[in-house]
Amino acid sequence: MTPLVTVDGLTVAYEDGVRAVDDLSFTLEAGRALALVGESGSGKSTVAGALLGLHHGTGARVGGRVTVDGIDVATANPAALRALRGSVAAMVFQDPLSALDPYYAIGDQIAEVYRVHRRGTRKAARARAVEVLDRVGIPEAARRARSRPHEFSGGMRQRALIAMALACEPRLLVADEPTTALDVTVQAQILDLLHELRRETGMALLLVTHDVGVAAESVDDVLVMRGGREVERGPVTRVLGAPAQPYTRELLTAVPRLDGPLRDPGPAGGEPLLEAEDLRREFGRGAARVTAVDGVSLTVRAGETLGVVGESGSGKTTLGRMLVRLLDPTDGTLRYRGAEIGRLSDRELRPYRRELQMVFQDPVSSLNPRRSVGESVADPLRAAGTTDDTRIRARVRELLDRVGLDPDRYDAYPHEFSGGQRQRVGIARALAAEPRLIVCDEPVSALDVTTQAQVTALLADLQAELGLALVFIAHDLSVVRQVSDRVAVMRGGRIVEQGTVGDVYGAPRDPYTRTLLAAVPSLDPVLAAERREHRRGLVPEGAAA
Repeated sequence: MTPLVTVDGLTVAYEDGVRAVDDLSFTLEAGRALALVGESGSGKSTVAGALLGLHHGTGARVGGRVTVDGIDVATANPAALRALRGSVAAMVFQDPLSALDPYYAIGDQIAEVYRVHRRGTRKAARARAVEVLDRVGIPEAARRARSRPHEFSGGMRQRALIAMALACEPRLLVADEPTTALDVTVQAQILDLLHELRRETGMALLLVTHDVGVAAESVDDVLVMRGGREVERGPVTRVLGAPAQPYTRELLTAVPRLDGPLRDPGPAGGEPLLEAEDLRREFGRGAARVTAVDGVSLTVRAGETLGVVGESGSGKTTLGRMLVRLLDPTDGTLRYRGAEIGRLSDRELRPYRRELQMVFQDPVSSLNPRRSVGESVADPLRAAGTTDDTRIRARVRELLDRVGLDPDRYDAYPHEFSGGQRQRVGIARALAAEPRLIVCDEPVSALDVTTQAQVTALLADLQAELGLALVFIAHDLSVVRQVSDRVAVMRGGRIVEQGTVGDVYGAPRDPYTRTLLAAVPSLDPVLAAERREHRRGLVPEGAAA
């Protein structure tokens, strides 16, 4: 059987001399699914782009041979490339907000793709747009086709991108990190959808992901990449079940697991440090009023980590911002070390600001791109009244070194750092104020598993050394289990369940908690397949161990 995709000796080098892909070869047959797995910078997305000829005209030097359904991508003329993209192969990108035009209705954008490749009438194109939106599970597809991207949730936008890719019935679907920013339940839905589409249409799937669990849930074969080269390749059950290469084992070891050992609480569980009672936050007025946090009560003790989990829109981030008084509570009581701080003015809050700090989800947006990282880390020191530049510089260098960064990079700018390094800068800035409590809002959600493990280990070390209390906000239940002593589960602005990690994960009482846990990807491909069948209702509940 002739492969649908043949990659032979692919090399991609950029003008700066960086070789992103180095002598890579593989094949992909119709109806099969292959995952390219590796860390950021391993060359995964570069390979995906090469299958659709996206490096044409970029200045990149592409060597080797890539053929898709008999089309030689390197030598194809512009007309052949247009025929390839959409009709033969289609791509689903990581960030649907960047891939969708914010000014046009979703249905119109899908219809335009159909008309470009199939030359159909406007009426036929609109009908096709509604058809594929319905196929990917968009409710009331005819009505929602008139919606713009900002009116869709993250999961619905990703479904819309998949619908756009399906519009011309491609034989190959290339999905580049399609679930990275999604909640665990939405991620499971998208992975199930890709599996069903492959089963129904016979299309091939090339999945690019840094999440080994996503690969286990979705594909037949895995190709592990590092530094642009193949490390290991084979059936998913063999590569993930009995990896032959040390790097593959390293990736698997770094993946947080629901069946891994619980964190040693150590000295955690000291006196109450921060206490919230019936905390509430509303946005808007009148009929447009939205309650983001609705009567939340919790306690954070000195030296412990409280994990807060829930899906997008559950109120996690709003709660975290209130806990450090970046947002004012609409109602309720917030006490820090016994003092009521929920209604203090900015001036009255100044004595507490240093002790309550926050590490944000996106270090790119929380760091000023026009200022050096050293100056950003120095901000809390200057705000506290330190004016001696020599002392400030020495303290910042000490902090950079403490979080594992080169102190000599004081004058470097955020864009010169990797994602994990930028997150370390954010942690250093929070530490500059010598806090007693840090709220970490999705601090590792966009990081590779090995970088994720490094950042969580750093936080644990800092906590043990400095006696910090942490509130760790995340939608990844496996990460929260790994780093937390206690956990609170949020839904719709409320805490539906809280307790020790052992109790909540081992014997969840609330159905919502059980739903979240059931959606976490499994590293066992056989178990992952059985769970997918459960979700489809094809086998009796309880058949899987």
